[in-house]
Amino acid sequence: MDEALLRSLTPKVLGILVRRGAGFAAAEDAVQEALVEAVRVWPSDPPRDPQGWLVTVAWRKFLDATRADAARRRREELVDEEPEPGPAPAVDDTLQLYFLCAHPSLTPSSAVALTLRAVGGLTTRQIAQAYLVPEATMAQRISRAKRTVSGVRFDRPGDVGTVLRVLYLVFNEGYSGDVDLAAEAIRLTRRLAAAIDHPEVAGLLALMLIHHARRASRTAPDGSLVPLAEQDRSRWDTRSIAEGVEILQAALARDQLGEFQAQAAAAALHADARTAEETDWPQIVEWYDELVRLTDSPVVRLNRAVAVGEADGPRAGLAELETLDSGLPRYAAVAAHLHERNGDLATAAHLYAEAAAKASNLAERDHLTRQAARINAQLRG
Repeated sequence: MDEALLRSLTPKVLGILVRRGAGFAAAEDAVQEALVEAVRVWPSDPPRDPQGWLVTVAWRKFLDATRADAARRRREELVDEEPEPGPAPAVDDTLQLYFLCAHPSLTPSSAVALTLRAVGGLTTRQIAQAYLVPEATMAQRISRAKRTVSGVRFDRPGDVGTVLRVLYLVFNEGYSGDVDLAAEAIRLTRRLAAAIDHPEVAGLLALMLIHHARRASRTAPDGSLVPLAEQDRSRWDTRSIAEGVEILQAALARDQLGEFQAQAAAAALHADARTAEETDWPQIVEWYDELVRLTDSPVVRLNRAVAVGEADGPRAGLAELETLDSGLPRYAAVAAHLHERNGDLATAAHLYAEAAAKASNLAERDHLTRQAARINAQLRG
């Protein structure tokens, strides 16, 4: 059974059913039933036209469910005649599904789950394992999301920015369970880039590829985090970096700068440096200036303070930090790093411990705790 083929066909089949008039929730249920049937039948009787087979079976499942539901008799005009089986139309509705699954009426977590299910073709179990929640909890989240978008018109253009933010949320979840969400996000973004000619889609794909290229060097054998400056750059995936840079350059040449292109440009400068000491921090600061102009995000300003501290010295970075809200995520960690570089070890140790207490995941908490312990050992010595 070719699982990759089934996953690639899922959004196409779902889009066809919705375009024929099926509600999103009912169509998605029918497609899932068809996939189960395919797993059972295809190994011994593979179809000549896999997509056409899935469309036919899913449509029949939808008709059976609709006819059995007395509360949906208003749909009878839709289902009076069943289309003859045959090749599915060549129209690909995947792009519309991206927009539908990232509808602004959904919460970010629901949008991510629905995207992985409807566009990515993952099972509820796989998504639940990836997010470390019970399968029943994830099933409820997906069901609520499907009901929310069922009444949304399918022929209206969606917001590309919202879709990209959902895909970036998927990417940042990384790896958990038997699903590599970072790789899945790259796959879905590649498909989106093939369906829509948009410089920010290219920018996000470039950003993902460049970040993902450093994955093997981000953790030590014991699972502890390795900061960027200490990573073994010989383990970076140079092919992935080269592809990301090429995609980014083509996007930047269109002179329609967006936040993902600017983030990718900063990431590319890190990737281009053979050693941490060779990093072009002044140019990275310039890209953060662009990001501040584009987003005015406090988190971007916090990252800019780090870059300023590297480009112009820790005191300059601390001066930038003083203009920001100390309640920002990672504020204490950034302040600790800058104070350490400025020679104020006592303050740095205190801030590292404070940052560890606020850390959102175990790996980050352990890393910050070790930093505090390292500096406290220096102070005692």
